[in-house]
Amino acid sequence: MHSPRETTPRSYRRLIAMGGVCAFLLVGCGGDDAPQSDSADDPVSGTVRTFTYDDSIEPEVLDPFEAETGVEVQTATFNSNAQAAAKIKGGFSTDVIEVCLDESSPLVDSNLLAPIDTSKITDWQDMAPAFREAEGVTVDGSTYLVPLSAGPHGLIYETSAFPDGVDSWAALYDPALQGQVALDGGGSLTPIAVTALGLGYTDPLSMNPEEIAEVRDYMIENRDQFRTFADSDSDTINLFKSGEVVLSDGGKGTVTKMQKEGLDVAWVAPQEGALSWVCGFGISADSKNVAASYALINHYLSAEMQALIAGQGFSIVNPEAMPLIPEEERDAADPAQLGSMIPEVEADYQKEWDQAWQEIQVG
Repeated sequence: MHSPRETTPRSYRRLIAMGGVCAFLLVGCGGDDAPQSDSADDPVSGTVRTFTYDDSIEPEVLDPFEAETGVEVQTATFNSNAQAAAKIKGGFSTDVIEVCLDESSPLVDSNLLAPIDTSKITDWQDMAPAFREAEGVTVDGSTYLVPLSAGPHGLIYETSAFPDGVDSWAALYDPALQGQVALDGGGSLTPIAVTALGLGYTDPLSMNPEEIAEVRDYMIENRDQFRTFADSDSDTINLFKSGEVVLSDGGKGTVTKMQKEGLDVAWVAPQEGALSWVCGFGISADSKNVAASYALINHYLSAEMQALIAGQGFSIVNPEAMPLIPEEERDAADPAQLGSMIPEVEADYQKEWDQAWQEIQVG
């Protein structure tokens, strides 16, 4: 779904989640100066620290929150929940963590998230039930994330390179495009799943170990097909900007950004089926500002902010936002479109997927 912005918004600081950054910047990493709030019922004040994908911290969403609450938002970004979990285990401290349903186990299984009290989520009951009740939102009776955005994952292509369009995942492996293709490399699920779909697997997330191995071997054999594995949306955008690639997998939100920058690209749901993702915010088990964490989540879930999120190319989770969305954007924002797509949730045999992806990257 989701790379660091190059500019610092006017009213908050961004922390780059790299090793050693806490000692260098002396902010956003806990300590005696961190704001203390152990309860959602405390006054909302101080500083709240977020650890998210880069496209979840846009100024047009965060600036109103800071203006309305007086809370300073300090942000850091990651490329996967596994990376986030590793950094938190290594000592990185935060309050709010973005969690995606296809990769949440590194955070949930390590007890890095605090259970969410849904009675403190203002628009919880307004949320579309498909999101509120989605697999992975609640685990063993505890809710660990509040869904905030969703979207489809399909093919992105340069229209001048495909005058007749493109409609199959198999196009990623067209020998005529060798070296001009990028593949999402942010985790194991997406690159293996889209390859499996192109190979004819209709339910890739249910593949058994033997089938996973077959797809792995195909990807290793065709490793030279790809210019690179893109770790982030920004990587994908820059690859198209530079003319290095003409085709990749990706989301509608990425295409929306590219089109706003004048790139001649289009998005399509392949004939084998598009994937769909759901992400949201959870609260860190060691949050130093619980009240501001809940306030920030409620801000993102509000109808007004959901309408802004829709403008970034994502599907909304709060239907109350629909009347606020320009008519020309409503089809893309409507979560009903995701119903016919393949939900990205953690796959059967996830360890085998992760091992296969490691081997594919090595080649």
